[in-house]
Amino acid sequence: MLCDQMTPKERMEAYNKGKQIDRLPCVPIVGNTAARVINAKVSEIRNNGKLLAKAHVEAYRMFRYDIIRVFTDLYVQAEAMGAKVHCPYDQTAYLEAPAISDVSEIDSLEPVDPYRDGILPQHLEAMRIIAEEVGDEVTVAGPVTGPFTNASFLIGSENLVRLILKDPDKVHKLCEISLETCLRYSKAIIDAGCTPSLTDPMSSSTVISPLQFKEFSFPYLKRLIDYIHSRGKSVTLHICGKTKKIWDLMAEAGADCISIDNDANLLEAKQIVGHRVRLMGNVKPSEIMLQGTVSDVKKAVYDCVRQAYDSPKGYIVASGCSLPTETPFENIRAMMDATREIGYPPNKDLIT
Repeated sequence: MLCDQMTPKERMEAYNKGKQIDRLPCVPIVGNTAARVINAKVSEIRNNGKLLAKAHVEAYRMFRYDIIRVFTDLYVQAEAMGAKVHCPYDQTAYLEAPAISDVSEIDSLEPVDPYRDGILPQHLEAMRIIAEEVGDEVTVAGPVTGPFTNASFLIGSENLVRLILKDPDKVHKLCEISLETCLRYSKAIIDAGCTPSLTDPMSSSTVISPLQFKEFSFPYLKRLIDYIHSRGKSVTLHICGKTKKIWDLMAEAGADCISIDNDANLLEAKQIVGHRVRLMGNVKPSEIMLQGTVSDVKKAVYDCVRQAYDSPKGYIVASGCSLPTETPFENIRAMMDATREIGYPPNKDLIT
């Protein structure tokens, strides 16, 4: 097994400056798989800051990837605003009921206090602990659910899509409230010594049209990204599903790095926006990382590197989305090992 010659922060800093690095940055996006590293249940790490921190520190130490993302599920902000979230004992939490059921209730919604509401204080505690323990060597990212997606959890996705057509002003009002929550949570994440990382699946072209994205999601993403930049942090933006038609807008919103879902084409992303933003992705989380063999994982990494290693603004090897909880440890190791074997500049014999 190959060993790294640089810490993740050393590697990223050198890569950003065009200096020599030992390998490309690599981020198998570990979420609830971290629970398995410490033999804990998903619900246990979700609601306990110290345990959540332990899981992610130990997972990082086991695999040595380049960014720790302190993620459990998409609903922590909406839950803190009144949405009902169901937390199975050992599965990822899911939305049971939105915060409100009718537009007449919008005025009852309030932005979060991240130090008081829901489980946000537990997640901030986890981020602080992780930043203190390993933040000198690796970037610690705090996931923020994007304003439009969080708005969908407040009133329900079907209701939000209907409102886009029937009452767009109400959609904007929901997004404004949601944005304020995102801003407050992002500030708290940065104050904890971490970097906000944005996920906005409802903004996907699989869900809304590019025109609807431009009107209802883009303005709020841009304001959020502008704030994060004002605090001296770069921004990675992940939108699930098909995103080709909004890549330019994602870059225009200010994203420094776009995380490409496995439904999208990495080579096309390089050709269309690689000169504007760094790319990240897009090994299939379920088909390859969960269900594939070590050989499948390595081949997928080789394919991704071949497509994007020469992207003008840079490339990060990554899974196309968060890994399923039961992803085999050997497949995560295989992803890291393949990136180490390729090295940088890449070993052309492996990727051609």
